[in-house]
Formats: sequence, C-alpha cells, structure tokens
Amino acid sequence: MASQGRDISHKAGEIAGQAQAKRDEVVKEASNASQAAADKTSSAAHSAKDTASETKDQSANFLQQTGEQVKSIAQGAAEAVKSTLGINSDPSSNNSSSTNNPSN
Repeated sequence: MASQGRDISHKAGEIAGQAQAKRDEVVKEASNASQAAADKTSSAAHSAKDTASETKDQSANFLQQTGEQVKSIAQGAAEAVKSTLGINSDPSSNNSSSTNNPSN
C-alpha cells in the first residue's frame, strides 16, 4: 500500500511538473507575441511619423513656391499698371517721358 501511495505521489509530481512546464511555455509564447506586436506598432508609428514629416516639408515647400509666384504676379501687375499710367518708379530707367519731378 505504501508503494501505491508513492506511485500516486510520484505521478502527481510528474503531472505538476508537466503542468508547470506547459504554463511556462504558454507564458513565453504570449510574451513573444506581445513583444512582436509592440515592435510592429513601434515600427508603424515611426513610419507614420516619417511620412508626416516628409509631407509637412513638401507642404511647406509648396506654400513657399506658391507665395513667391503670387508675389511675382502681383509685382508684374503693379508694373503693368504703372506702365499703363506712365508712372515709372524704376530710377535706372532712362525713359525721358517719365521724371520724378512733380512740377511736370
């Protein structure tokens, strides 16, 4: 009877050991899956940040170019109006019909 008790105790120990090993395996797999998900999330966030930064830079460049074009168009329009009215604000111009003397 004592040997039967030792066999049951031995079997219980084996089962407990197998359960512990299985639990450790499941915990390790869960930890690995969690780390993989965290890595993917971090990579996706980094990629999104890079894309946003690149888009921001492109937008700023586009707005700067557009501003320069609008400024150039406005200057051209102002010069056209001055030319039409006979007003020349360019002192380097040698046009004799336009002078900076208001008594004319």
